Amino acid sequence: MKKKKTVFIEGPVTPQFIADSIAKHQAKYSIGAHNIFLGQVRADKVEDNTVSAIEFSCYPEMAEKKLEEIREKAFEKYNLTCMHIYHSLGKVNVGEICFFVFVSAPHRTQVYDATEDIVNMVKSEVPIFGKEIFENEMHQWKVNNN
Repeated sequence: MKKKKTVFIEGPVTPQFIADSIAKHQAKYSIGAHNIFLGQVRADKVEDNTVSAIEFSCYPEMAEKKLEEIREKAFEKYNLTCMHIYHSLGKVNVGEICFFVFVSAPHRTQVYDATEDIVNMVKSEVPIFGKEIFENEMHQWKVNNN
């Protein structure tokens, strides 16, 4: 039976989690390249309000199914050794990491293209929702832009 991957992390993705993820791959000697995408919460201005945090939620069963499809597509299309997707749930403050994609392959050309594809598919296809919380405690649902 295939081990179920952890995708969702409560709160921000910490620098220590990212460092530990990289360190775990040092024993995989077929890897020649890694590429990482980190999504960080911005202090966007919406009218006269400034975002102070985003509260992420999802439909776990739907999101995990879609993430598994994205994972399978990536392995079919690219010669990858490893591929990991992590996304925050709950509140993530401005400046903190909420989205971490980590791709490894024998050669660098594969990791660049794969990372971009994976990030774009996650942002456009996975039912993860962000409620922008403003400094004045008002909020609105985030619309994903590029």
